[in-house]
Amino acid sequence: MRLFTHLHSPLRTGDVAPAGRGPLRLAALVLVGLSLAGCAGMFDKKDDDLVISDEPAEKIYNEGLTLSAKNDDTEALKRFEDVDRQHPYSEWARKALIMIAYINYTRGQYDECVSAAKRYLALHPGTEDAAYAQYLIAASYFDQIPDISRDQARTQRAMDALDEVVRKYPNTEYAVSAKKKLEVARDQLAGKEMMIGRYYLEQRNYIGAINRFKVVVTKYQTTRHVEEALYRLTEAYMSLGIVNEAQTSAAVLGYNFPDSSWYKDAYKLVQSKGLEPVENKESWISKAFKNLGLG
Repeated sequence: MRLFTHLHSPLRTGDVAPAGRGPLRLAALVLVGLSLAGCAGMFDKKDDDLVISDEPAEKIYNEGLTLSAKNDDTEALKRFEDVDRQHPYSEWARKALIMIAYINYTRGQYDECVSAAKRYLALHPGTEDAAYAQYLIAASYFDQIPDISRDQARTQRAMDALDEVVRKYPNTEYAVSAKKKLEVARDQLAGKEMMIGRYYLEQRNYIGAINRFKVVVTKYQTTRHVEEALYRLTEAYMSLGIVNEAQTSAAVLGYNFPDSSWYKDAYKLVQSKGLEPVENKESWISKAFKNLGLG
């Protein structure tokens, strides 16, 4: 399962230089060589052919913007990379680097995006686009979140990067978007725990199942999976004969989600044994919800 996200371009008003930006230097190439008689033999032909670009950084950068606006991303990337290579210490190189990350992201070249964005953060950690660079890293990981049937290491990596956006840049628009993506990623990890827990339940490995559902209840209470997790806990504890925990999970489920179909099933299950949902305040289930303020 691939989860896609929309990112706007990092360009802002004023990034493109005005059309009348003054005369450009006419000399585009500088020939490096030595013509002194008797010294020519000290240098091979490669020295004589060496050229150095003398294109202004601003000109190259604006050409990249024009190509990007025409959706010619391949050529745009080349021009932005030219700025970065030929004028590495200029302000235009800084702007070009964030554009390199952005274009690679839009093309689905996530490794290249992450590499450019991390380099940006290493070189320009305190600039206005640092938050955007960090967000591009997180978004690249987020868009590679796999289906729940597969290993979720990428999901955890996305969550770590999204957390960093929220922690370092809490008052930015990127933090708002990162929080939304975090909820999706948490739901993904909770779904993985539920899938394994159900498998254990089917195998009558009740302790293994309880451990998985416990992760959902304690770590992912705000996800859509928590209602089912509480029901499955009721089911597993009833199978083990630990009725007080089964009653507690059913009671907590009913208190927090009274209209849930999972609560109706839990209530029937407990009642089938002549019992009622009753909360044990000392149960880990009760305490987990009290700590979140739900119980």
